Amino acid sequence: MHAYRTHTCGALREADVGTAVRLSGWVHRKRDHGGVLFVDLRDHYGITQMVAKADSEALRVLEGLRLESVVTIDGTVVARGPEATNPKMETGTIEVVADAVTVLSTAAELPLPVAGEQDYPEDIRLRYRFLDLRRETLHANIVKRTKIISDMRRRMEGAGFTEYSTPILTASSPEGARDFLVPSRIHPGKFYALPQAPQQYKQLLMVAGFDRYFQIAPCFRDEDPRADRLPGEFYQLDLEMSFVTQEEVWDTMEPVIAQVFEQFADGKPVTPAGSFPRIPHAEALLKYGSDKPDLRNPIAIVDVTDHFVGSGFGIFASLVESGARIRAIPAPGAGAGSRKFFDEMNNWARGEGYSGLGYINIKDGVPGGPIAKNHGEEATAKLIAALGLGDNDGVFFAAGKEAQAAKLAGLARTRVGETLDLIDKDRFALCWIVDFPFYEYDEDTKSVDF
Repeated sequence: MHAYRTHTCGALREADVGTAVRLSGWVHRKRDHGGVLFVDLRDHYGITQMVAKADSEALRVLEGLRLESVVTIDGTVVARGPEATNPKMETGTIEVVADAVTVLSTAAELPLPVAGEQDYPEDIRLRYRFLDLRRETLHANIVKRTKIISDMRRRMEGAGFTEYSTPILTASSPEGARDFLVPSRIHPGKFYALPQAPQQYKQLLMVAGFDRYFQIAPCFRDEDPRADRLPGEFYQLDLEMSFVTQEEVWDTMEPVIAQVFEQFADGKPVTPAGSFPRIPHAEALLKYGSDKPDLRNPIAIVDVTDHFVGSGFGIFASLVESGARIRAIPAPGAGAGSRKFFDEMNNWARGEGYSGLGYINIKDGVPGGPIAKNHGEEATAKLIAALGLGDNDGVFFAAGKEAQAAKLAGLARTRVGETLDLIDKDRFALCWIVDFPFYEYDEDTKSVDF
């Protein structure tokens, strides 16, 4: 018999009943049921329930161990009764009666639990990363990442792409963020830059005639953290194609993207290949306040600047006169609740560094709030009709220069969608954003950004 295991902790099934086995792994959970000890033994592949009978040597050893101790257990596979079957476990129809236990490593008291999904502070999780990585969700996500990358490679190769690895130590190339610099020992006073993207090298490959390139590329950018990106380093599917039109790029990549999502979406609907919406960049900023919109959110932003020209609501009228834009963010059903939601949204906007959000709350068909009061009854009715609002809806307003109003409206759209539970989180909505501008004007630096 193998020194450590005949099977993994995710392998045993009813067909193995009666087999003498040896398993090795971590003590995941323990449950004492009147002198009989149940132990969940975990390894990379899964969990198997072990049973230590009353008065056995195996029980004596196991009950004295802390969770996350490492053991090798010899035993016999038995079937669980129908009432004891666990359909949530792949090994849920069997258990192993422990005959002998060898302790390979005893665990100290744990600074954070491995079993369960308790939320712990990030500093504790990072300090004890080896424990954090044992937690089921994180472990499963890392394995899923590997499978996704493997699936991407297979599909890209099937589409005629060849994978190349480009250099990590390279020359500096402007990419929109600061470079990470590495001093050269051989050339004192000179530095390498870590690539923000493999742009120069993939263009070199195209010029050299390699036609279709891809890689899972590491990118290094010395920039502030983002909600959807790690600071400093991230990986992307990078690609380049020769002698193709824009349509061919879309037609080639849509099946790859859609099929990878379908493979790993756990049954959730995915926008099918061939039907990705193509949204112009300007339209995305207008309707969604973002160049990466969440289309699962049904809220569409509307420009209502013209409604406030000469308005009785003086603040907006003055802003419009000075060239500002007013964007409306509908809040379906929000008027039926209390004013608290509207005040909380206004305070949230101020916390984000903006002057606030205007709003109208409609309760049983009657508009309320400072804007409705001062804008005028007829003008407010026209505004509500133009937005298609119902008798118990609400609407928020973001005001400012075009880029500022778009950004605040986009953030508010997301916030309203999440707070009112409007986002359909049980599907994946994919799209292309097209017609990006070549340059953008940076209001802070008063310069053009490439």
